[in-house]
Amino acid sequence: MAGRTRRLKADIFCAVVDNYGDIGVCWRLTRQLAAEHGWSVRLWLDDLPSLERIAPAMIAPGVEVRRWDKSFPAVEPADVVIEAFACELPASYVAAMAAQAVKPVWLNLEYLSAEDWVAGCHLGQSRHPTLPLTKYFFFPGFTPDTGGLLRENGLGQGFDAAAFWQSFGLPQPQADELRISMFGYDNPALESLLGSWAAGARPVTCLVPQGALADRARQAVGAGHGRLRLHEFAFLPQDDYDRLLWACDCNFVRGEDSFVRAQWAARPFIWHIYPQQDDAHWPKLNAFLDRYCAGLPAEAAAEVRNLWQAWNRGAPVEWSAFWQNRVAIEAHGRNWKAALMGQKNLAENLVSFCKNRV
Repeated sequence: MAGRTRRLKADIFCAVVDNYGDIGVCWRLTRQLAAEHGWSVRLWLDDLPSLERIAPAMIAPGVEVRRWDKSFPAVEPADVVIEAFACELPASYVAAMAAQAVKPVWLNLEYLSAEDWVAGCHLGQSRHPTLPLTKYFFFPGFTPDTGGLLRENGLGQGFDAAAFWQSFGLPQPQADELRISMFGYDNPALESLLGSWAAGARPVTCLVPQGALADRARQAVGAGHGRLRLHEFAFLPQDDYDRLLWACDCNFVRGEDSFVRAQWAARPFIWHIYPQQDDAHWPKLNAFLDRYCAGLPAEAAAEVRNLWQAWNRGAPVEWSAFWQNRVAIEAHGRNWKAALMGQKNLAENLVSFCKNRV
């Protein structure tokens, strides 16, 4: 087939909702399809500044970044068309897809969820009501019967934590020091967490990127208090943020992209899920907790649940009880990562699905 002998082209459309989660996913997928699978990819984006913060040059081999404006240009559709997170494609582009002699493979890349229904909906299809087009629903997930997770080849190999801290501008950690990365939505629970670190027995360095949460932390403790030191830093490019997760002892993450990257880091982590109206995010949060905690000892599982749920409610957290189970949580993180590494990654699954359809 033609798709096996020529360089496939893809158009990925991303309308930014969560400033860094959705564009983070799309940028990783874009780069991986180009670098590892030889695709030529156009990324259509309605918010270039969000991409610029995680990829300052906005350049990668085989990738073209295009601004997605209301007035959409007349372009030839690609072989594969991916609308990220149910964004609505321009009507003129959809019409151009329908006019192609060989119709593009049209995918809706869905949000990641650990809920049981995901596997049954993965690769479901929907016919366009008036045009000769079919859309497929591609669901990321944690089991082999889903689309899998984004993971590049060789992820984390050769990482040198000492070199990273030197490049980051911090001295090497003290023997008993905890370094904790803090990336989340604005959260009233932060003050109680910082207070527990300040009053704790071990020194804690909290590394927080500039933004609403950093502003709240600074107002609460300044540059630090007691055993706590606050280190505020400019927003990192995507690859450097990955290294920060690998280097830290514990990671607070948010949204979807950093949530997945924290799992590849195999460190204890706390997820701040994107809040939705009518608490629609809670079933999704609890579905992941059910799946993730199944491999933990009972006490450790209970403390993971307690801390995650309190953090997502914006309620005071019990850090010490969580951290007392650190050894079990760290071991589980390594086992969890190893199990996920045994599955095909999202880009592999997507390419495999598309290659016989173009």
